[in-house]
Amino acid sequence: MFDIGFAELIIIGVVGLLVIGPERLPGTVRTAVVWLNRIKRGFNDVKQEVQQELHNDAVMQELRKTGEQLKDEAGALQKDISDSTKALSDAVAPQDIKAPPPVSSAPKSTP
Repeated sequence: MFDIGFAELIIIGVVGLLVIGPERLPGTVRTAVVWLNRIKRGFNDVKQEVQQELHNDAVMQELRKTGEQLKDEAGALQKDISDSTKALSDAVAPQDIKAPPPVSSAPKSTP
């Protein structure tokens, strides 16, 4: 996290011993470590949330892109089907369809 060497740690320890005193130094160090861990955990939580949001944004962009592709493909398919049905209806004109013979409702008489 910080670029502190062993010599700097010794200087910090000696200054802390002189300022705080030998009786309160261990408790002060424990308290400082607890606070540093809380701060580090908070930064890690924020980092994780940001990464999650970035991942969610990437997934949403991918879903939007896929949705647009599906819309385009559906439109193209609908156009192809429409063109095919129009071509079939033009090929089979109404005059080409023969009407079935009329059915009479009168019974046929047999001699």
